[in-house]
Amino acid sequence: MPYLKKVSTKKTSIISILFCSVSWNLYICPMNIYEKLVDIQGRLKAPKNQYNSFGKYKYRNCEDILEAVKPLLVEHKVVLTISDKVIELDNGLSFVESTAQFKDIEGVIEVSAQAGIDPNKKGMDVAQCFGSSSSYARKYALNGLFLIDDTKDADSNNNHASINLNTSKVKEIIDDKKWLPESGEAFDRAKEALKDGFTMNDIRKKYKVNKKVEQLLNT
Repeated sequence: MPYLKKVSTKKTSIISILFCSVSWNLYICPMNIYEKLVDIQGRLKAPKNQYNSFGKYKYRNCEDILEAVKPLLVEHKVVLTISDKVIELDNGLSFVESTAQFKDIEGVIEVSAQAGIDPNKKGMDVAQCFGSSSSYARKYALNGLFLIDDTKDADSNNNHASINLNTSKVKEIIDDKKWLPESGEAFDRAKEALKDGFTMNDIRKKYKVNKKVEQLLNT
């Protein structure tokens, strides 16, 4: 612990008060657990370091958030844990529920998020399906805890004025899509996108897909 000198003059008192606003000087102005979380929420910068070649947008994953927040956790002497549990519904569907817990000696603040599991997903085994759902749920639990806006660049760049287009114009836009080829760079990107969690409906938003290409994508 740093040596704290007794404050005796008005000038020194003002300087000491200013030091209280600096987050590393926690010995003078200790924060409660809520103040620590608010400080981290305001200072955390988690850049979008990942790139989706199919959708052509940048995004952040769970690991990006954890790497960005670790120094702030050490600074505030708080612990962050993430746990998963699988919940099965009566209709046979199941999902992963991830809980992020922000803890210090005072207490715990937690946020949970869920993601569905599709064990029959094409191109993925059971372990990959569970792992993909876990990563998704963990990311959004962290987003909720640290108030991270995860709006994708592709979504934010949409032209919302197109909602007022008439039917003929919409048909013209849909018909303007290209057919997805049976091989090549576009086909490889689409196949990789399916492995990353995209669906055939997502692929069809960008390309026209015939039955043969769909079969090739799902093998």
